[in-house]
Amino acid sequence: MIKVSVMYPNGPKTKFDSEYYKKSHLPMIAEALGDALKGIEFNIGIGGRKPGELAPYVAVAHLTFDSIESFQSSFGPHAEKFSADVPNYTNVEAELQISEIVR
Repeated sequence: MIKVSVMYPNGPKTKFDSEYYKKSHLPMIAEALGDALKGIEFNIGIGGRKPGELAPYVAVAHLTFDSIESFQSSFGPHAEKFSADVPNYTNVEAELQISEIVR
C-alpha cells in the first residue's frame, strides 16, 4: 500500500477554505478515483512545535492506494480537473509526497 500526502504550506497570508475542501473537493476526488482509492483522511493544522506557533501545514490530505501504478492510472486522467478547483479553496500550492506504508 502507498499513501499520497497532499500538504498545504501554512503562512500569515495563507487562505484555506476547509469546509469547501471537505464538502466539495474531496468528494469530487473520491468519485473520480473510484475503487482505486482505498482510503482518505483530512487533517487541519492547529499548531506547531512551540505554543502559539503556526502549524507548518494549514491542511493535509492523505489518500491510500494499492500501488503507485494504481494512483497514477486513476489520478492522471483527472489531474487537470482537480487542479482547476484549487483556487476555490486555497491560495497556496500543495506539496505532494508518495510514501510506502510500512507495517
